[in-house]
Amino acid sequence: MPSAIEQIVDAYVRLKNRRGLDELMMHRQRLAVDLKSKSGFDFSLPIGKIDEEIAIIEAGLTRLKTESPELGATRLR
Repeated sequence: MPSAIEQIVDAYVRLKNRRGLDELMMHRQRLAVDLKSKSGFDFSLPIGKIDEEIAIIEAGLTRLKTESPELGATRLR
């Protein structure tokens, strides 16, 4: 069974919603930066999970680009 992030990314790709994928990516990247700057606790597990999610989102962006090269940078909704 696909994870929640995989289902969300699949939906964005089906809807050709590049903006949604970009926003999802930026959010995960901000979380990763924030967690990596913290000290006093071992954040390696959540950072690893966020890195996995970023990889899934990147794969979705690649699929979207491959399936719909005419979309350009962003599609407004």
